[in-house]
Amino acid sequence: MEKWRAADRLLKFSSRFASAVNWNNSCKSKQGKYFYSVATTVHRNPLFSIISPDDISYFKTLLGERGVVQDALALDAANTDWMGKYRGSSKLLLQPKNTEEVSQILKYCNSRCLAVVPQGGNTGLVGGSVPVFDEVIINVGLMRNILSFDKVIVSGVLVCEAGCILENLISFLDDEGFIMPLDLGAKGSCQIGGNVSTNAGGLRLLRYGSLHGSVLGLEAVLANGTVLDMLGTLRKDNTGYDLKHLFIGSEGSLGIVTKVSILTPPKLSSVNIAFLACEDYTSCQKLLLEAKKKLGGILSAFEFLDSDAMSLVSSTTFLGTENHGQEVIKDKHGQDFTSIDLRALPLEFWYSYASGSIFMENLEAFLLHSVESGLVANGVLAQDINQASSFWHIREGLPEALMKAGAVYKYDLSLPLEKMYDLVEEMRVQIGPAAKVVAYGHLGDGNLHLNISAPAYDDNILAKIEPFVYEWTSKNRGSISAEHGLGLMKAAKIHYSKSPETVQVMASIKKLLDPNGILNPYKVLPSSLLSQN
Repeated sequence: MEKWRAADRLLKFSSRFASAVNWNNSCKSKQGKYFYSVATTVHRNPLFSIISPDDISYFKTLLGERGVVQDALALDAANTDWMGKYRGSSKLLLQPKNTEEVSQILKYCNSRCLAVVPQGGNTGLVGGSVPVFDEVIINVGLMRNILSFDKVIVSGVLVCEAGCILENLISFLDDEGFIMPLDLGAKGSCQIGGNVSTNAGGLRLLRYGSLHGSVLGLEAVLANGTVLDMLGTLRKDNTGYDLKHLFIGSEGSLGIVTKVSILTPPKLSSVNIAFLACEDYTSCQKLLLEAKKKLGGILSAFEFLDSDAMSLVSSTTFLGTENHGQEVIKDKHGQDFTSIDLRALPLEFWYSYASGSIFMENLEAFLLHSVESGLVANGVLAQDINQASSFWHIREGLPEALMKAGAVYKYDLSLPLEKMYDLVEEMRVQIGPAAKVVAYGHLGDGNLHLNISAPAYDDNILAKIEPFVYEWTSKNRGSISAEHGLGLMKAAKIHYSKSPETVQVMASIKKLLDPNGILNPYKVLPSSLLSQN
């Protein structure tokens, strides 16, 4: 088993790269066409009002001076997504401190027909959390209290406000002996309200499922200021329609989530991570099947990075200092792991301390069998928490590594497992030498993160990507949004994944709950459909 012992020197680097590159001072032309998504032309709804001095006075009376932000620098940050691709022109940021203030804000905005955009940590990738035009930004970051935590027999139930940062909740639960069922690379910035509103997936979905299963209840404020108290903490409640599910994944277009109750599993005291390399994607699939059969009870995550993703990681300047500013993973025999032109798989295993030795024996036997059968060509098994963290930093750091490399077109897709990498290979043929196709994602739940990396944004490159990527996904019965949501980027593309009848019902629900359309306009559903309604 010595082959699986990590070398003394492991890949060490910061979990965050340099600050995000601002690709362009304005990613939007005067006509409102966004060059990073084909034929996305949005016009400001003329029915929406424009902020007046009287509006500012009302909000200052309600929230106080500190709760009303008009500072240009602060507004610039709030108007721009973290990738620098989407930029609005809002002149007003509001910071409520509780649900009642959110209610009063929305009641007023609805009466004045002032469009609003809910905002949390602003870590989204599809333009869902920033204004398109001059919408009022409602940031719930000051609503960050943990309201209660009940340790029940099997799991804990956490009740908290929407502005709680995910990483803070993870730390709180860790001290209590529990874990969040959700873990994301952006956990240091993203907020639980935004996570719920986008139905964020992340690294633990394989084991704990989506937020539709973990969220027991929530509180949300409708466009007219009505507060819906659905903050239940029961595992089972079959009383009428389970309305909370309307708000999980609706991206703030139906209401603003203000509180959440979430089921939290007990923390298992041991964890380990193997970082493996396979010859091809078929071997990756087979390894996943074997892992589920033999390690299903302890398998927490099963990720994958392709060879281009590994090359990107090993060539960027944020690595260590060996080999001209880089340090590499090596196996016990000194073979360079990061330079192998293979698919790489970080696998996370959680198991109880009491039976840890038994599970460790099973894990090592599984890894040994995998290499002897040819499914695995090389790999390392973390020996301590620092090594495990180093492995995860590779996977979690890829989005920012891509940003540092230049312009990037990002697609978040769900596909049948056997078809997932076919799209990557066909996209490479489709795009040719003009750009590099980098693939990684959550192999355990069939979620592909397809990235097309180029020196600069180019309409010719985009024309080769879209609508090809959406048509291919639709033809193979996939979803154009696995976990990132639709936002502005894919609102007009929803028909690739949903039938016209289904989309029409969604539009009817939007019209019922938000008749003036003030909540996060231009997002999730096609603007043309909403205007017809």
